[in-house]
Amino acid sequence: MKALNFGSLNIDYVYEVEHFVQKGETISSDSLQVFSGGKGLNQSVALAKADVDVYHAGVIGEDGTFLMKVLRNAGVNTDHIYIREDVRTGNAIIQNDKAGDNCIILFGGANQSIENEYVDKVMDQFEKGDFIILQNEINNMNYIVQKAYEKGMVIILNPSPMNEKIWKLPLEYIDYFFINEVEAQQLAQINEKDEYILLKCLNEKFPKVKIVMTLGEKGSLYYDGKTILQQDAIKVDVVDTTAAGDTYTGYFVSGLMQGKCIKEVMEIASTAAAIAVTRKGAAPSIPSMKEVENKLKKGQGK
Repeated sequence: MKALNFGSLNIDYVYEVEHFVQKGETISSDSLQVFSGGKGLNQSVALAKADVDVYHAGVIGEDGTFLMKVLRNAGVNTDHIYIREDVRTGNAIIQNDKAGDNCIILFGGANQSIENEYVDKVMDQFEKGDFIILQNEINNMNYIVQKAYEKGMVIILNPSPMNEKIWKLPLEYIDYFFINEVEAQQLAQINEKDEYILLKCLNEKFPKVKIVMTLGEKGSLYYDGKTILQQDAIKVDVVDTTAAGDTYTGYFVSGLMQGKCIKEVMEIASTAAAIAVTRKGAAPSIPSMKEVENKLKKGQGK
C-alpha cells in the first residue's frame, strides 16, 4: 500500500520588518530567510516521518529544485515531481512584523500548471487501495479526483484554502475530509459554531465522507456517520503553529494506512502536532515517529 501526495510545492520568502509596507511606501527589511513551503510538501514530510511509503507528485520550476532535496531528506520519494523550464516555482512573500503578525502574498506558479497528461502518467503508477492526499493549492483537482476514484484509491481531501474551486469537485468521491471549524462551516453552508451540529450537518450533506476536524487548542473530532470520537489537545508551550495541521494530517493518514484504531490514531496525531508547535518553522518542526512514541511512552501524550 502506497501514499500519493499530489500537492503544492512552494518557496517561502520571509522578510522581517518593523511594520507592514503601506501604499506608496518603500521600507527596508531586517532580514530575508528562504524556506521550503506548501501544504503539500509539509504533509509529505509528515507522512514520511510517520513511516509511510509516500510519493510526492507536483510541479516546480528550475528555481525550486532544492525542495526535492528537502523531501528526499525526510524520506519522500520524488520520482514523480515534474520540473518545468517555462514557469517559476510557486512562492509566498511573507512579511513578519515586530508584533509577530504576518501578511502574505501567494503566487501559484508551477502549482497551477498541472496538465492531464502528467496526471495520467503519475496515476499509472498507483492502484486500488492506495491512498491519495490532496490540498487545494494546485490546479486540475477535478481531473485528479476523477482518476483516483476510477482507480479505487482512498481519497483524502484537505480543502484549504477553501474557495469556489472546491464546489467544482466531485465531493461525493471523497473518503475523508480533513478540515478546521471555519472550513466545516463553509462546507456545511451554515453559520454554526457547535462542532457536533456541524459534524451532523456535514454527514447529511456528504453521507459517505468520514470527517476529521481539528479544533486547535480544543483538540480534534472524528465522525464516520455513526460514532463521534474526541481527542483533547496536548498542552505544550507553543512557539509556532504553522505546521500543526499538516503534521496532524500526515500522522492520522499514517495510522489509517497501518490499520490502527481511530482513537489511537487521534492520540498519535495529536502528540505529533503538539511536538511540532514547540518548534519554529514548518517542515523542520515535524517530529519523527520515534519522537512521538517516546513522548507517548512518558505518558505526556494523553
